[in-house]
Amino acid sequence: MGTEIARECPGRYRRRMSPRLVPVLSLAALVLSLGARAATPPGDTFAAAGAAATATLIQVFYGGNGKWHECDSSDCPRVNQDWGVDSLTYALWLRWQTAHDSSIPPVMQQLAATAPTYPPPCTASCDSWSDVPEWDAIAALREYAVLGDPAVLAKAEAAFATVEGSNAYRLGGCPEIRYQQPYGQDNRLKTLETDGNAIKAAILLYRATGDRTYLADATQTYAAVRRWFFDRGAGLYSVYVFDDGSRCRQLPHRFFASVNGDMIWSGVALAAATGDAEYRREALATGRAVASSLADPAGVFADLQAENDVVEPLVEGMYSLATGLHASFARSWILTNAAAAVNARAPDGAFGRFFDGPPPTARTTAWQSNGGLGIEIAAAKLDPSGRTAASSVWTAAARFPTDAGPGTSITIHGSAVALLGTLGETCCEAGHARVFVDGRETFDRTGIWQDKSSLGQSIPDSILFAWRWPHPGRHTIRFEPGIPNGKEGGSFLHLTSFLVG
Repeated sequence: MGTEIARECPGRYRRRMSPRLVPVLSLAALVLSLGARAATPPGDTFAAAGAAATATLIQVFYGGNGKWHECDSSDCPRVNQDWGVDSLTYALWLRWQTAHDSSIPPVMQQLAATAPTYPPPCTASCDSWSDVPEWDAIAALREYAVLGDPAVLAKAEAAFATVEGSNAYRLGGCPEIRYQQPYGQDNRLKTLETDGNAIKAAILLYRATGDRTYLADATQTYAAVRRWFFDRGAGLYSVYVFDDGSRCRQLPHRFFASVNGDMIWSGVALAAATGDAEYRREALATGRAVASSLADPAGVFADLQAENDVVEPLVEGMYSLATGLHASFARSWILTNAAAAVNARAPDGAFGRFFDGPPPTARTTAWQSNGGLGIEIAAAKLDPSGRTAASSVWTAAARFPTDAGPGTSITIHGSAVALLGTLGETCCEAGHARVFVDGRETFDRTGIWQDKSSLGQSIPDSILFAWRWPHPGRHTIRFEPGIPNGKEGGSFLHLTSFLVG
């Protein structure tokens, strides 16, 4: 009973092969290895982890002159637009809100100066994707919250208006939600990344200006999102709806952290703004569904396996439940995940995408790291003197080579597994696979979307999936071909190694 990989050959990988074994670590040797770990020193306090996260934001990801690096390397592109780096601005604002750190206003001033300036809404030839200005509007509003500069507020209003006032997106069979690309273009996709951010931006604009038109926009869009994106059986929001012009269909069980966090946050905010307790009830229900369904067996958030998702908005949503509604489960979610994520930091302080995973050794992108940075900042406010538990589960992990693809299974004995390969191997969008853990598909059916590299680069030795159990045991991870769709493309998976802890 060791660690093995068995191959079947469906679909594009169909060829005759016999099952084979990778180098096997015997169960006795593995148990000995796990039992012989050296004692680890006490963990950081949450206050220290929050301060370290802030330092990583400013010293590692911030590139100066109002631009963020898109990864934790100085040769990565420097930009100040769209969701990856915007999520770093959000994390910086969260630190300002929770700690009023004096290092933040000068950085926000520089970011505000380079924030995009949007033109009037397009009515004929349009080329902007609809979610980009909404992400940017929220970033500008977070900068405005720190600086109070009317010019920054004007940028946020213009970004919001460029989508709200355009006729290029509210089309198709369900025009109350918007296409991501003008007129639906390539794939007829409507993403909650547009409308979820639009609700949040509208609420923030209402708070900043007092203009009730923004509040009306928020409530109207919220109702449309509940109709088209909400999965009533799961209590969560799936991120994609395809609209072919006459029929709209939800892509099931794509529960991105960003959009569920937006909807939680907006529910809390709309309840406060309107006095309607139903928004509060819905926010609490979605928060509980996140905590119960989007976690590994060790109880840590681990079930969103798409590199283009960002987790910081979910941190904000759960923080709003913990502080605004005094929801104990949300406070526990933040502290539990913050304690785990500390062990997924690279030496430079950048966090891996998986809170329960090993520290990344490959370059780490803004899309991957924002969640860990945000969760430590939130925990530092909720329980500054609490201590994160240093863990050695990955320090003694055994590594095995593999060439696993769809139709393979990996059987391990341990309490943790991490799967590695080249992110964006056939760069940089289409190609995914389904993942079954001990016979059950992951609740979020994104599985592993390996070829989606938001950085636009192939990144070898990336952590593509991580999972932990409370106790060591025998577990099987099976990979099935991805079901083709207009966003994730067809089937692809090529693992190069895996870690067993």
